[in-house]
Amino acid sequence: QVQLVESGGGLGQPGGSLRLSCAASGSRFSIYTMGWYRQAPGKQRDLVAKITSTSKTNYTDSVKGRFTISRDNAKNTMYLQMSSLKPEDTAVYYCYALYDYRIYWGQGTQVTVSS
Repeated sequence: QVQLVESGGGLGQPGGSLRLSCAASGSRFSIYTMGWYRQAPGKQRDLVAKITSTSKTNYTDSVKGRFTISRDNAKNTMYLQMSSLKPEDTAVYYCYALYDYRIYWGQGTQVTVSS
């Protein structure tokens, strides 16, 4: 069983920055593939970014060059640094972990980009 706890959401200014964190339980964190999805009101949940156990990363086109995903295996924590925020980044952000053929989800954290 893997438990995920997100933090760091809130209100951001257009053009500003926020950093999300996802703390994971389990002694095998380093082998999890992890990532972030987001879901805006009335829309489906879409992949934002993912990072493998070897720290290979992928991003959806709309966040490339603005968001950076990273992980600290010593702290069992994954991060999403969001910069140059846009109103269209407003959504609930969910972290996930893939382990032992199962997907685990965090509870979600709200990110609102508005002036």
